[in-house]
Amino acid sequence: MKYAFDPERDLLLEREVDISRSLLWRGWTEPELLKQWFTPTPWRTTECVIDLRPGGAFHTVMEGPDGAGECVDGCYLEVVPQERLIFTDALGPGYRPSARPFMTAIVTFDDLGNGRTRYTAHVRHKSAADRETHEKMGFHDGWGKAFDQLVALANTL
Repeated sequence: MKYAFDPERDLLLEREVDISRSLLWRGWTEPELLKQWFTPTPWRTTECVIDLRPGGAFHTVMEGPDGAGECVDGCYLEVVPQERLIFTDALGPGYRPSARPFMTAIVTFDDLGNGRTRYTAHVRHKSAADRETHEKMGFHDGWGKAFDQLVALANTL
């Protein structure tokens, strides 16, 4: 299923890699693996909770080089094993509305055959201003570096 891309409110990262989608999926869905790649160095992910079901919790704590932390709480909206994860910070576990909605992420893993995968991270925002804020925070560089770290990790699995 494709989701319409709105250039005013959405950001997109697409890559094709010589890694099976099952390995990329593991990186996204196993907390101990996600902690190893999710934030671009020198940042680190120090906590991760994954309740991999619609309405289940997605929680991470990211720590910067200065020790300051950033917590991301949300819930999964859709889980299609090895194909698609949709999660949002607009809702917490059990679909409880959150105080700080910012984005919804649609992460897809398309099997291209021969162990190749097209990875897409489509991040939707409620407004153009939120999209711009996320882009200025370093979306493309940060999500790109984190994905490179995921690929490096997947190569060791």
